[in-house]
Amino acid sequence: MPGRTIAIGDIHGCAAALRAILAAIDPKADDTIVTLGDYVDRGPDSRGVIDELLKLEKRCRLVPLMGNHELMLLSALEFPEALASWKECGGKAALKSYGGRLENIPESHLEFMRRCRRYYETATHFFVHANYEANLPLDQQPDYLLFWEHLMLRTPPPHENGKIAIVGHTSQRTGNILDGEYIICIDTYCHGGGWLTALDVVSGKKWQADLYGRMRGAAK
Repeated sequence: MPGRTIAIGDIHGCAAALRAILAAIDPKADDTIVTLGDYVDRGPDSRGVIDELLKLEKRCRLVPLMGNHELMLLSALEFPEALASWKECGGKAALKSYGGRLENIPESHLEFMRRCRRYYETATHFFVHANYEANLPLDQQPDYLLFWEHLMLRTPPPHENGKIAIVGHTSQRTGNILDGEYIICIDTYCHGGGWLTALDVVSGKKWQADLYGRMRGAAK
């Protein structure tokens, strides 16, 4: 029996929620976990999130996608003039978790962020951080759509590949998954009082945990 394919929405420094979700999922070696980006910023423990993901890579197949907050952090490292805007977009919390200095970020954490993927696809689903253009192949998608455009600005039609899109980035402040049948958004606003969501994309089973690692009822 093949392993599961499980997507995890925007984590944003919520390490306790991530640990609780992973304990509930109990990943096996043949499982694939696709994380949709935005591991850092806003929540209290960006460093702890990356530490957990590095450990997770040794347990199962982890497919980490790039989020716009990783892009902002990496830009702040390279261009000092980008530091202030990143800090105002949640980077202050990330910096605090690293002792207040960019220089304190371990090289292993930076290497992890730099190798995050632009997208991922299976036979039935594709995964992007933010949005997509329906009539462009995934390998031709512009950065602005993949990393920055919110669904409230433009909800695309089904992609030409016919697969179901799993996305994050657009916070669902109700704490509930946005299920548009062909497009499913699982950023459920953990850092702001909602939940961190993990979704088995084949079975539909979901797990949710709050900022403090408390699970939301029984998994469905």
